[in-house]
Amino acid sequence: MNPEIEAQIRASEARLHNAMLASDVAELDALLADDLLFAGPTGELATKAMDLELHRAGGTQFHEFTPKELEIRVWSEQFALVSAKIFLRGTFLGEAFAGDHRYTRVWRKGPQGWQV
Repeated sequence: MNPEIEAQIRASEARLHNAMLASDVAELDALLADDLLFAGPTGELATKAMDLELHRAGGTQFHEFTPKELEIRVWSEQFALVSAKIFLRGTFLGEAFAGDHRYTRVWRKGPQGWQV
């Protein structure tokens, strides 16, 4: 385990959570890699461009984002895996949702820093 990289990933996760809550498209753009492929709760796949557009247009809105569990596996100086459980409350395309969600995220360090 690399405590320095783990701390960087925890900080990156916090930045991402705050950006999602605020629908901060500029910050999300910095934190999401151009080749992002995201699997949503129903199994649909989305790209970075699709995710940013949903935030920009108000299609995704988070009102509460409460981390419950966070496990980090540092694979190398450039890759880390995050497994987390969070409580989310918000709307997606006008439909309200609330509940616990689990996700797995891969962070890669490149020229722009750590990105999903």
